[in-house]
Amino acid sequence: MVPRAGLTADRLTEAAADLADDIGFENITLAALAKRFGVKDASLYSHVRSLQDLRTRIALLAGGEMIDRIAVAVAGRAGKDALVAFAGAYRAYALERPGRYAATQIRIDQSLIAGTPALHRTVEITYGMLRAYGLAEPDLTDAVRLLRAAFHGYCALESAGGFGDPRDVQKSWDRAVDALHVALENWPQEENTDD
Repeated sequence: MVPRAGLTADRLTEAAADLADDIGFENITLAALAKRFGVKDASLYSHVRSLQDLRTRIALLAGGEMIDRIAVAVAGRAGKDALVAFAGAYRAYALERPGRYAATQIRIDQSLIAGTPALHRTVEITYGMLRAYGLAEPDLTDAVRLLRAAFHGYCALESAGGFGDPRDVQKSWDRAVDALHVALENWPQEENTDD
C-alpha cells in the first residue's frame, strides 16, 4: 500500500488510470481507488469531487497520452505514411492501455476540455494529416468521424476477441488502413444544395 501522505489529484488520476487498465474503466470506483492507497473513500474527496470527476480526469490524461504517442509516430510524415503511422499508434495505445483507451471514448463536457493543450494538439495533428489529402470543411469533420469509427470499431472488436477467422488480424488491419487511404484520396465532393 502507498502511504496516504502526498495524495494529490494527479497521483490519484494516474493510479486510477492504472487501475482502469487492470480491471476495466467501467469498474473504477472511489472505493477501489481508496483501497489501493490504503485510505478511506472520504479522504479522496479533498482531491476529486466525485466518481464522474475522476473518470473525466482519467479521460483527459489518456487523451493526452494517446495524442502524444500519435504525434511522435506521424512527425515528418504525410499522406499514406502519416495515416499508417497515426493508425498504428492509435491501435497500439488502445490494445496496450485498454482502460485508459475506454476512458477516451466517454463524452466529456466541452467546457472542461475547450482550452486544453491535448485537445488543441489532437485537432492540429488529426486535421493536419487530413489536409494533406486536400480536404477542407465540412469534409475534414466527416473524415475525422470516419477514421474514428473505423479505428475504434476495429480495436473494440479485436480486444474483445471478435475476429475468429484464422486470417492474421494485423494483415486485415493493414488492408483496412490501405482502404481508408484510398477513400481519403477519392473523397466524394459534397453537392451544393444552396442553388
